[in-house]
Amino acid sequence: MNEVAFSFAGQTLKALGSGALWWPDQQLLCVSDLHLGKSERIARRGGPSLPPYDSQETLNRLAVDIARTNPATVICLGDSFDDLKASAAMQAEEQRDITGLQAGRRWIWIEGNHDPGPIDLGGTHLSECKIAPLTFRHIAQEPAQAEVSGHYHPKARLNARGRTITRPAFLVDKTRLILPAYGTYTGGLRSSDHTLDALMDGQAIAILTGSHPRVIPMPR
Repeated sequence: MNEVAFSFAGQTLKALGSGALWWPDQQLLCVSDLHLGKSERIARRGGPSLPPYDSQETLNRLAVDIARTNPATVICLGDSFDDLKASAAMQAEEQRDITGLQAGRRWIWIEGNHDPGPIDLGGTHLSECKIAPLTFRHIAQEPAQAEVSGHYHPKARLNARGRTITRPAFLVDKTRLILPAYGTYTGGLRSSDHTLDALMDGQAIAILTGSHPRVIPMPR
């Protein structure tokens, strides 16, 4: 499995190349910002027509990570759906896939700014979740203390062998861990943006996702 192990709040965690976070001691898999139904939401609001396969592609990748790790708990860290109407508009096949992924495990939907209310797709719906010593929420808060969040879709840039690589990235410092967006069509915010620069301390690292994850000082 392409992954990078790192220490956070006294725990050994693994950043998977897919953008998922794996906590072995808790048998917990965490993903953020799936934005399921984004193409449907854009079309519904009169935007450009995008290929309507983003939700299925995202669920297929999540199924691979679940098959590899066999988690006891899955936490979806907010903005799992592009809006609440998108959750109701999901295809029957996609709903069946979600039900199948939930089977036999604890499934927690953390509310995000795109999906602030409960959805009728099984699992537990929470504003945030604390599994000591970590606290899982959608948007970073102050003061940070062993906080795992998403929302910002961070990405980082690496200059290597004369070319520039930009990938979704985990951002990690002593008290805060921000996950990359997991969903298709999600885009990202550069780690050098003032918002992320202000959130992360001077020793923060970035873990670039992909088939060969890379750990670098967080680009600023």
